[in-house]
Order: sequence, then C-alpha cells, then structure tokens
Amino acid sequence: QVQLVESGGGLVQAGGSLRLSCAASGRTFSLYAMGWFRQAPGKEREFVSVISGSGFSTQYLDSVKGRFTISRDNAKNTVYLQMNSLKPEDTAVYYCGATTRYRGSSSIMDYWGKGTLVTVSS
Repeated sequence: QVQLVESGGGLVQAGGSLRLSCAASGRTFSLYAMGWFRQAPGKEREFVSVISGSGFSTQYLDSVKGRFTISRDNAKNTVYLQMNSLKPEDTAVYYCGATTRYRGSSSIMDYWGKGTLVTVSS
C-alpha cells in the first residue's frame, strides 16, 4: 500500500509559478512510476505528466510542454511538478498517482492522493 499526500497548491496570477509536491509512504518508492493528473470543474480527470521510477523517462500533456517540469527525489520519496507560465485554464485540482507499471502517458495509476487545488486568476 502506498499513501500519497500532495501539497503546494494555491492561488496565483496568470504568468506565475507554483511547485507541487507529492510525498509517498513506503520503502520502495523508486519502483513506482509517478504521475500528475488534474480535474477542472465540470471536466474529467486528465493526464498531465508522468515520470518513470528511475526518473529517466518523462511525458507531458501537450498543452503543458515547455511550461511544466516533473521531477523526483527518490531519497525523499517525493515527486514534484514545477509549473511556470500558468494560465487560467490550468485551474484544477491536481492529483498525484503511483503505479508499478510505467506505460508513459497511458500509465494507469494504482494509488491516488487526495489532491491539491490550483487556481490561476486572469
């Protein structure tokens, strides 16, 4: 069982930056690919980014490429999402997920955090 806790959300103006963190429990963090997903009001949850257990492979939603960067620190059991040049359409609850089966943007998460709200004002 893996427990995930997101943090770092908040209110930011368009063009600003935020860094989300997701802390994971357990001793085998490096075995899990980690993903960030988001769900805007009235919309389905969508993939944002994923990183392999080693950190060598990453993938992004097209609309965030060049603005968001996913990274991980396996010594700290933490995955990050650095979000720059934020836009109002990035407003959503951001969820962290974990899976042992890395399939790039098609990865299906086995474990989920409760989410952190990101609000971008225009």
